[in-house]
Amino acid sequence: MSKSIHPSSDKLAAHLRGLREQHCMTLEGLAGKTGLSRATLSRIEKNEVSPTAETLGRLAAVYTLPISQLLSPLEKSFQPIVRRQDQPVWTDKTQAFKRRNVSPPSGQLSVELIEGTLGAQQRIAYDAPAVPGQEHHLYVLSGQIEITVEGKAHDLRQGDCLRYILFGETVFKTAQTPCSYLIALS
Repeated sequence: MSKSIHPSSDKLAAHLRGLREQHCMTLEGLAGKTGLSRATLSRIEKNEVSPTAETLGRLAAVYTLPISQLLSPLEKSFQPIVRRQDQPVWTDKTQAFKRRNVSPPSGQLSVELIEGTLGAQQRIAYDAPAVPGQEHHLYVLSGQIEITVEGKAHDLRQGDCLRYILFGETVFKTAQTPCSYLIALS
């Protein structure tokens, strides 16, 4: 975990605490379901540290919510245009990972569009999907990345698209260069 430096990190910490409370869970209970320590969860909720991508993946799986809905709640009203400056960005500096919600979650729309950038020689593993059975379309904008979906590795390069319905573990792994990609979730 990295020190929290995002202006919206107070909002994220409060949102994560609120989700836990909505699910009537104690920190101990959440720790048991995520495999994270109670102390770590407490520090995240107090905005003392920022969660890593893998931590968000574990929390998303417990709440059965896409990570984007952990980072920001559903839009209250549908806006047809989302200007770049209004697209929420979250960064995990420990893994040189940046995630931009190009088309943030909406209660009225079924597709979300996310831009990701993962630094060179990085690996992010998600033990379980946040929403089992969710459809993913991953399109590589630049660089190269290996995506392992439920034990099967796929080597992707610029212009390649991987389509899958997710029920198990995924691993994102870069080699010598960073990779930028788009993911459409439905």
